Amino acid sequence: MNGSLVFVLMLVTIVMVAQIVRTWIEKKDQLPNGQDDLEDTLRQIERLEERVRVLERIITENRFDLKNEIDSL
Repeated sequence: MNGSLVFVLMLVTIVMVAQIVRTWIEKKDQLPNGQDDLEDTLRQIERLEERVRVLERIITENRFDLKNEIDSL
């Protein structure tokens, strides 16, 4: 009985270690793709920041023009 318990524990340990190694290998292979995703996200953020700057400039210019028109009345 003692020998079978050791065998079962060894089998469970081997399966768990194999699962951990498999997960580690999958994550290791995904790192470059994660880097690409990060770079894509950063580019998208930069584009959005530029669009916000343009919108801020448009809003600011329109307020200035509106103020001048009101002052001219």
